[in-house]
Amino acid sequence: MLTAKEQLELLERGTAQIISKDELLKKLEKSVASGTPLRVKLGVDPTSSDIHLGHTVPLQKLRQFQDLGHTAVLIIGDYTAMIGDPSGKSSTRPRLSHEEVLANAKTYQEQVFKILIPEQTEVLFNGDWFSKMTFADVATMTSKLTVARMLERDDFAKRYCNHQPISILEFIYPLMQATDSVEIKADVELGGTDQIFNILLGRDLQKDAGLESQVVMCLPLLVGLDGVNKMSKSLGNYVGITDEPNDMYGKIMSLADDLMITYFELVTNLEKAEIDAIKKGLNDGTLHPKKVKSKLGLQVVTQYHGQDAALTARDEFENVFKAGGLPEDIPEFTINDDRVWIVKLLVDLDLVKSNSDGRRMIEQGAVKLNNEKVEDCNLEVEITDGMVLQVGKRKFARVKK
Repeated sequence: MLTAKEQLELLERGTAQIISKDELLKKLEKSVASGTPLRVKLGVDPTSSDIHLGHTVPLQKLRQFQDLGHTAVLIIGDYTAMIGDPSGKSSTRPRLSHEEVLANAKTYQEQVFKILIPEQTEVLFNGDWFSKMTFADVATMTSKLTVARMLERDDFAKRYCNHQPISILEFIYPLMQATDSVEIKADVELGGTDQIFNILLGRDLQKDAGLESQVVMCLPLLVGLDGVNKMSKSLGNYVGITDEPNDMYGKIMSLADDLMITYFELVTNLEKAEIDAIKKGLNDGTLHPKKVKSKLGLQVVTQYHGQDAALTARDEFENVFKAGGLPEDIPEFTINDDRVWIVKLLVDLDLVKSNSDGRRMIEQGAVKLNNEKVEDCNLEVEITDGMVLQVGKRKFARVKK
């Protein structure tokens, strides 16, 4: 077992803020001396069906705690998800039904164990305690926080000053997250930098309940593939951990060069010394960015699909994009008509979702027919056996007649 100081040195890597390091060191020292693992909390609201790399940032840190012998307590927010976390939002989130949340939670539970160790993970639903609360219990919970305190939150303050609606329900969300920490007696809570208010509130409620306050460990928010916004499925700038290997590798290869080191640090399990060597090589010019990005793509795909799938995805990418070839496994579709409107053909081949999507892709220059760019949205295509259509960099279809 590592000493408390050695554990702290490892755990603080890649964090944005710890409140406080001294408290965490004391908890680690107590854990080492007593042989009792820390209870490290991460709350996830299953507001969508799949996990992307942005979600894995705190999960990777949670796995680090597990590797050091500590217990991961994963809170599935089946009740908080029905409200929706208002953190960083400029408007009220659409509400989800409990049935929708539970359906999403099923996939979350399956996917988190691509990272976490099942034997060292407690999975709890916060509906286990919130569903048993009476109105008197809710009144007691809400009495612990003032409106003035809530308006200290930057996002709430901005919305209030801009005369944008803030529901009372949104005020309750941070209290619910904080109550989770009381219920499970968390020693540490992980979250993104947008979660600091909620996690600090957990410290206050634990103290009020006569418990030792949890340590706050905030992690950076992962910037998505667009290089600007936080990774999000709704923005389409995400890499899903269940994406097919070829798609996952291709997405990583589209990443901006200046984000590569951040991704190595936040979403891979490479050792710090190896990442430092990569950083040095990029800075002094001894490593080419494309080679480094390929290594990143291989690392990410290997973590979720295995090394063989990663190597195949790399070879496929190089064949298609470097050598100007075609993927080996192109979906085939039978078309019986002699001539078809190009937009309808794209829809029929599952390359676009709708006619408007097809028109937009043609206008953006993203559609190719037999490797020739299609520029006319009104084009009538003469169907020939073996013709290949391409949309964007990774979608292909072959026509059989």
